[in-house]
Amino acid sequence: MKKLLFLLSVLLLIGGCTKQTAPDTLLVAHKGEMESLDPVYSYDGITHGMLINVYDTLLKFNGSSLTELLPSLSTQVPTKENGLISKDGRTYTFPIRQGVKFHDGRELTPEDVRYSILRFLLSDISGGPSSLLLEPILGVSSTRNEKGEIVVDYKEAANAVRVEGDKVVITLKRPFAPFLYILARWGYVMSKSWAVEQGAWDGTEATWKKFNNFAKEATPLFKITNGTGPFKIARWDIAAKRLTLAANEDYFAGAPALKTILMMTVDEPSTLRLMLESGDADVAELSPKFISQLKGSSTIDLYDNLPRLRTDPVIFFTRHINMDANPDVGSGKLDGQGIPSDFFADKDLRKGFIYAFDYEAFLNESMEGRAEMAIGPAPAGLVKYDKDFKHYAFDLKKAEEHFKKAWGGQVWEKGFKFTITYNTGGEMRQIASEILKRNVEKLNPKFQIDLRGVTWPAFLEKTTRRQMPMWARGWVADYADAHNFYFPFLHSHGRYAISQGYNNPQADALIEKAVVETDGNKRNALYKRVHNLAYEDAMQIYTVHPTGLWAMNKSVKGFVDNPVYMGIYFYPMYKE
Repeated sequence: MKKLLFLLSVLLLIGGCTKQTAPDTLLVAHKGEMESLDPVYSYDGITHGMLINVYDTLLKFNGSSLTELLPSLSTQVPTKENGLISKDGRTYTFPIRQGVKFHDGRELTPEDVRYSILRFLLSDISGGPSSLLLEPILGVSSTRNEKGEIVVDYKEAANAVRVEGDKVVITLKRPFAPFLYILARWGYVMSKSWAVEQGAWDGTEATWKKFNNFAKEATPLFKITNGTGPFKIARWDIAAKRLTLAANEDYFAGAPALKTILMMTVDEPSTLRLMLESGDADVAELSPKFISQLKGSSTIDLYDNLPRLRTDPVIFFTRHINMDANPDVGSGKLDGQGIPSDFFADKDLRKGFIYAFDYEAFLNESMEGRAEMAIGPAPAGLVKYDKDFKHYAFDLKKAEEHFKKAWGGQVWEKGFKFTITYNTGGEMRQIASEILKRNVEKLNPKFQIDLRGVTWPAFLEKTTRRQMPMWARGWVADYADAHNFYFPFLHSHGRYAISQGYNNPQADALIEKAVVETDGNKRNALYKRVHNLAYEDAMQIYTVHPTGLWAMNKSVKGFVDNPVYMGIYFYPMYKE
């Protein structure tokens, strides 16, 4: 009955029209929720997979290529050959396209570009994406120190990003090879005058600190956008988890063929399949378990085994758990009915869990082989793996040995009870957690693990607050480079290392050295050393690098997959 009511609500949403009667409307059903429409705040794939359709960047990727760039709001792609990259590799010049209009009709200026980049840098939301540009431009991963004190000099940022005539010039702290790829994906451009009118940062040194690390609801841009992209936000119904995009008829590259795109969150995998089969969805992000049922369909095209820059799921340990009003730690003591705050500070304990995961069963049975085995944070190709890259394998005997050593034998003697958390809709993360729970619990009847799925916003908040003792999550690359895996996973200023409370100065130094190294073999050797340090520290359980799957009605044409997008770029698509 619930599914029937849901499908009825979908039909009402699109005015009773299905794909046959709405050739310029695309209905997209996806997993996961959007968090905030302010591009400096959210950092989830669902939100940014949508925002690439709303906000243009200076450059864009050529179709499915991860490295070939084309002009967008910049009229040229900077190179050393055309003189737009300085000889020392630090200064980039972008001639700004004229005649481009924002969705509200205002004309794009170089100052809009500068403001957008500076706002992205200086807002620096905890857990947000600002570090992607902070690192190459200012040489830091955060504007704040460990105490939360602002340590960035505004003048340095303002001088690094500047307007010179009809050009925007950016000077990096040091050469940073992936910089253009980062800017092409994350350098969203909004109207400065519009943003200021809404109550966002006014672009001055006097006020920027007031807008640093703001709360989600504090931004006036939480539900509104004003980009130059091929689509604009028509409506976001947060409660219903639905968002409507409308075509930007004045788009500088030409109006899109699709006029309306309806995006909705559908967490139930079988409902996604049902909507697709019944024609109530044109595009769906499906679970691989439905492939056999849909192969050979006369109405559905499957885009299977799509390449992905993804490591997912990964199971993380939190070294020092926030115990404040925390239901996931039981009694809060090592008494068989809970765990203490520093439970996972014990390396033997962590290794016990890592050896208890059945990697091959997860790959071949749960993932049906649609993935590559993960032995570290980065997929093969970004790193050239060889036999000297150490990795763990499923071994319950070794798991038992480490559990018996943990906490001087107290863990084996007393047992424990805690919760592993995953996000609702994260089916593979749930299954991975179930596999780990099952294998660990059968080692000792005193070992008790609960599982809990929480909504994506709640999951992000709990991660930031370090409230989850153990949690399953994944990583989709922001750009195609090994640094974008090793830094967030293993650098002390990286997203996951921060959430875990992990800090290895030797790993930090190697990662920082690798990102500026231009020799491929030397760089790979550096990552091997980082990889093997991570193996010894045993802070994360890597499982697989999954491939992608989209299912679409056969009337949908023009789909081009690029793993950097984290979603679908709708501009080239149309329906027959």
